[in-house]
Amino acid sequence: MAVNKTAFVVGALGGASVAVAAMAGAGMKLPIAFAQGPHGGSLINASTAPIFAPPPGAPESFADIFERVSPAVVSIHVTSKVDVQALKRSIPGFENFPFEIVPKGGPGDGDDAGPAPKQESSGSGFFISQDGYIVTNNHVVDGADDIKVVTKDGTELKATVIGRDEGTDLAVLKVQGANFPFVSFETAVKPRVGDWVVAVGNPFDLQGTATAGIISAYNRNIGENFVDFIQIDAPINKGNSGGPTFDTYGRVIGVNAAIYSPTGGSVGIGFAIPADIAQNVTQQLIAKGHITRGYIGATIESLSDDLANSWGLNGRKGAQVTDVLPGGPAQKAGLAPGDVVVGVNGVPVKSNIEMTREVAKAQAGDVIHLDVFRDGKERTVDVHSGTRPTDAELAQNGGAPGDDQGGPGGPDHAPAVGAPVLGMQIAPLNASTRGQYNIPDTVKGGVVVQSVKGTSDAGDKGIQRGDVIVQAGDHDISTAGDLATAVADWKKAGRASIPLSVRRNGQMLGFVPIKIDG
Repeated sequence: MAVNKTAFVVGALGGASVAVAAMAGAGMKLPIAFAQGPHGGSLINASTAPIFAPPPGAPESFADIFERVSPAVVSIHVTSKVDVQALKRSIPGFENFPFEIVPKGGPGDGDDAGPAPKQESSGSGFFISQDGYIVTNNHVVDGADDIKVVTKDGTELKATVIGRDEGTDLAVLKVQGANFPFVSFETAVKPRVGDWVVAVGNPFDLQGTATAGIISAYNRNIGENFVDFIQIDAPINKGNSGGPTFDTYGRVIGVNAAIYSPTGGSVGIGFAIPADIAQNVTQQLIAKGHITRGYIGATIESLSDDLANSWGLNGRKGAQVTDVLPGGPAQKAGLAPGDVVVGVNGVPVKSNIEMTREVAKAQAGDVIHLDVFRDGKERTVDVHSGTRPTDAELAQNGGAPGDDQGGPGGPDHAPAVGAPVLGMQIAPLNASTRGQYNIPDTVKGGVVVQSVKGTSDAGDKGIQRGDVIVQAGDHDISTAGDLATAVADWKKAGRASIPLSVRRNGQMLGFVPIKIDG
């Protein structure tokens, strides 16, 4: 689904007040709807048409479902500290404003700056056990200092976080008490696209709100690595996050997590985390407080049609390995940049996200069988899984991994005159070119792009001055001659383009397919 990701809204924040716009019919005259008979006939005013019963399969009301399940649904109110510096950074030109944010209570004396300002937000959740375990979204409680749960009958309970999982945006809370009404995940069967669903939650701090609609689609990818979302059209808004979506039997089939909206409100496109994923994650969080996932230490990208053709894999789908962590599981197993993974443990994978999800199912020490294309042949690479770092740790180490293996060095001399290859002027990577293009020491090998012909395919594909080409096809590159040889070999094999592995500012961009005669 090609959509603007900026329009996806996670609904953690429910407003403290609600403005109601009374615009229905104000100053407007709506046309009367008419219906025409099958043979022409007279027109019948639709307002006088006979009332008819719902079609077979459509419920006359969702009231029975709501009465049965709503006692298990709660409102979650969160108090957290305001990150003043982040707030300042979020306001363009803030540094030029003639005021500053002062923490609530005023500045303190000496080194005591007073208490940090607080912010309040709200979301939804639901009991999954009679002893007080509650499921909600991670983004609802992330950074919370205080969490208050309000039940349907108005009872207020203090909650603690048992565990959170950023990868699926799920969290489990616990309140003290017993005999709470609860609901269960439905994992044995799932409704079909077009079947009715009911969402219950706390939109805009309006506790106990029920909405109904249908399942619009399954397997929606909205940028999360570990969740294929259910798309629903039951209206959900800010504050619905963490609330349940029920089938017509009152079973939880999903956890509401996000909406797609250009306006910030419901436009009929909502997304829920499927029950099977939610149940698996919440059980792990209750048991040990955190989630462990498999990890092989490889950077991957989806295999585009251009890349597939450049590797001679016309029409194939898979995940392209662009880099491996030195000393990591993938490198130890012999996986290398340029390998194309088409299956994990016998399950076909068509994209980098599918591969990530399959690898994540493993536990540390498990053997992961990868079906890999290399040199035009398929083979199996067995990797002993590690433990996936947290998202925060991965983001912190988002740069190129450190390479302790060394690389081709070079004397400190002026850059050579660039050699033309594929519409680019190529120079060796040495101390001089490193300084000229600010290339970090973590990039150990390759050649530097000095200039790009604007009308070339390399120019069209976004190759820039200062980029470092470290691999071309299955050839490691150290000189312009290496690149020219790789291009010649690829052309001799009848390939129309060659994949180049490119680094920019120390970051791996992945493989870029460049037309050989472009």
